[in-house]
Formats: sequence, structure tokens, C-alpha cells
Amino acid sequence: MIRKAVAMLAIVTGLVLMLSAPASAHPLGNFTINHYSKIQPSGDRVYVLYILDMAEIPAFRERQSIGAPETYAAAAARRTARELELRIGGSRVPLTPVRQVIAFPPGAAGLRTLRIEMILQTPRLGPSTTPLQLDYRDLTFPGRIGWKEVVVQATGDARVTAASVPAATVSDELRAYPKNLLKSPLDVTTARASFEPGADGSPPALRTAAELEQRVGVRDTSSGRFASLIAEKNLSPGFVLVSLLVALFWGAAHAFSPGHGKAIVAGYLVGTRGRPTDAFKLGLIVTVTHTAGVFALGGVTLLLSAFIVPEQLYPWLNLASALLVVGVGLTILRWRIRAWRRQQPLGGDHAHGHSHQHSHGHGHSHDHETGKGTGRAGLLGIGISAGIIPCPTALVVLLAAISLQRVAYGLVLIVAFSIGLAVAVTSIGLVAITAKRAFNRMSFEGRLIRALPSVSAVVVLVLGAAMTVRALDPLL
Repeated sequence: MIRKAVAMLAIVTGLVLMLSAPASAHPLGNFTINHYSKIQPSGDRVYVLYILDMAEIPAFRERQSIGAPETYAAAAARRTARELELRIGGSRVPLTPVRQVIAFPPGAAGLRTLRIEMILQTPRLGPSTTPLQLDYRDLTFPGRIGWKEVVVQATGDARVTAASVPAATVSDELRAYPKNLLKSPLDVTTARASFEPGADGSPPALRTAAELEQRVGVRDTSSGRFASLIAEKNLSPGFVLVSLLVALFWGAAHAFSPGHGKAIVAGYLVGTRGRPTDAFKLGLIVTVTHTAGVFALGGVTLLLSAFIVPEQLYPWLNLASALLVVGVGLTILRWRIRAWRRQQPLGGDHAHGHSHQHSHGHGHSHDHETGKGTGRAGLLGIGISAGIIPCPTALVVLLAAISLQRVAYGLVLIVAFSIGLAVAVTSIGLVAITAKRAFNRMSFEGRLIRALPSVSAVVVLVLGAAMTVRALDPLL
């Protein structure tokens, strides 16, 4: 039996690896808007090469309002020229678009990213016998997450004498992001430099649209493999069936990544005399919550993007999740303190089994008391906390399904992904319950073992408090 199970697992894993073809995912995440400025004194002008790189989700939203790409790019260049602040000698200098190019490089799940490169220039500066002071501020897309880089590099006979930023880009102008900086991307939006203008210079060169289509620096991820399912051209019944297994697999794998309250689920079920049915109920709540969260975030992206952007909701969802955990932890701890004051046994399952040796009626009464501690509210709180933060890749799949007119298939994939996530959370809960019962069957009389449920309640509370502190940081 065990050999058959292992063989089946190997087959499913092989199908996952074969059918989940690598997909290009933006290395900084599907929500990011990344911008790069190269300030280039050249001859008697200052040029700014400004590059905008939008990942899949903001690009999807932006493309809903794009008519002719060239017209959009020209309007974006004019808007950018107003939002970049360049001062020379203390006075603001106007920037004028020279030319621009736009492209839509491929991204995850068949979605496109968006990249615009533009050259802006100042009026002629005239001769100067002393170095000029230059101050620059990038005010585009304030508050949006992403890579922000500024460099200063002179060409021609102009010369930079001092600068607060380097002369060379570390991201190859947003084409190859350094792997060691992906978790803490550059956030440079200002620069100060002294330079000597010259008489001979030329503007920076722009790549062609075809060159911009060649994405560099993307990475293949497990989430990208899940997202690639929606873009498969031949949707045969066999492929759809296997794709559901793949979605289940990646949903379960996603549950073991940081987050989703694995330790909290285990601590909750230990601290409340949880039963196997409670673990399955938690899984159901996680499935419903995660799926609903993806759909709600998709609605925000499609309908409310003029008022709020999806990534701005994540800090608030993190805070809501943390406060739910704190509330559940306080409830469990209060129940444990009351039980201790009444001198009730702390080994829930052991006491329950002992009661049946005397009276079935007493056992029923004790189980009812246990139910008070567990409670529907506690299950809801922990389940919602584990599923309330939707996976960005699932949102990408939803948007891709809409873009490709495969809404039904996309919804089924998202539900399967959520079920996989819930199966993993449920399994963690069952392991915690089984381990607790194994300890209860042993004749441990130490205070630590008897106090394990209370310790678990404290662990849930402490983890919730830590989550709250971490969630508040980006909101303050």
C-alpha cells in the first residue's frame, strides 16, 4: 500500500514538473512599478533618460486605458516631464520630451508587462566658468512599490565633478535586477551633482521597440509555473484535469512558504483541544476566504483602480489578519485561565477519555465545555487569518483569464489552488492534533506537559502580537 502511494506521488510530481513549463515572472513581483533615471550632462544641455518598467498587474490595469501605444507613450512623456524636478543653480529648469518608445514585453500567465523609455532635455544652459549645481527629484508614482534608481553620467565634453549617486547602473537600466537586492530593492529618487557644461554633446540613445520586447533578468518561479497553466493554448479535457492537480500541488506548496499561519493553526488546535473535524473546518474556511480574497482583489484592480491600487490593500489585510490572531489568542488564554481557576484538567483528551470510564453523561457535559473554548468564532478567526491574504499569482491568473476570455477555467484553477492551500493547512492541523493525543496517551506527569495547551495559547497570542507589529510598520 505504501509503495503504491509513493509511486502515485512520483507520477503526479513528474506530471507537475513536465506540464508546468517555466514562465517569465517579473523578478520584483507582479505589483511593482520600477523607474530609472540617467541624468546626463552633455554639451550645453542636461538630458534625462527615464525608463518605466511596469510588472504584470499594474500593466494590465494601465493597458485598459491605452488606445494607440505611440499616443499613450507621448502623453506619458509629457506627464513625466512635469513630474521630474530638475534644478540647476537653485532654479527649476523645464524638461521637454525629445523622443520615446513603448513596448509590452511578455510576463507571467500570458499577461504583458509595460516598458517605456524616453529622453527629456533642458534648454541650452550657456557657457559657465564655474561648476553648476544640479538637484534632481523623481516624483513619479509616489508610494508605489518597486525599484527606483538614479545615476549621473556625463558625455561629450561635459564633466561631472561630484555626485551623490553612482555613474553606472546596477540593474542594467531595469533589464537585469541583481538577485541579492530583490528583497530590498533600490529606493533612490533624488540626486545632487556638480558639473561643468561643454560645447559638444548629444542625447542618449534609445533602444527600439523590438529590443525592449526582449526581457532580460526575469526568473522562473513555482508561482510562475502555476500561472503558466492559464496560457496553455490546447485545453484538452486531459490537460484541464492534470492542470487541476498541478494547481492543487502549487497551492499546497505555497502554504509552506512564509505566512499563512502554520504555527498559529497548530498552536490554536493544541490550545483548544481541537478535534480532527476542527482541522477540516479550518481548511474549508481557508479555501473560501482565499478564493473570495482573490476575486475581491481582482474587482478592485478592474473597477476601483482609479481610487485604490491592489498592493495598497495588502498592509491592511496583514493588519486584519494579525488582529484576528491576537483576538483568538486572548480568547483561548482567557478560557484556559478560567479552567485553571476551576481546577479543570489541562490535558483535554486525557480528561475526556477518563470521564467516559465513569459516566457517558459526564463525558457529554465535558465535551460541551470543550466546545466553548474551541468555538465557531475561534475557528473563523484562525481560518480567515490564514486565508485572508490572497496570493498575488492567483490574482495574475484571474486577470489573465479575463484577458484571454477563459474566465471559467481561471476560476476553477484558483479554487483548486485555494483547496491545495487548505489541504496543507488542514494537514498541519491534523499533525498537531495527532501529536497532542500521542502525548496525552503517555503517562507524563510533568508540569510542562500538562501546561502544553496553555503554553500553546500564549504562543498564538505572542505570534499575533508580532504579526501586528510587523503589519503596522508599513502603515506608519
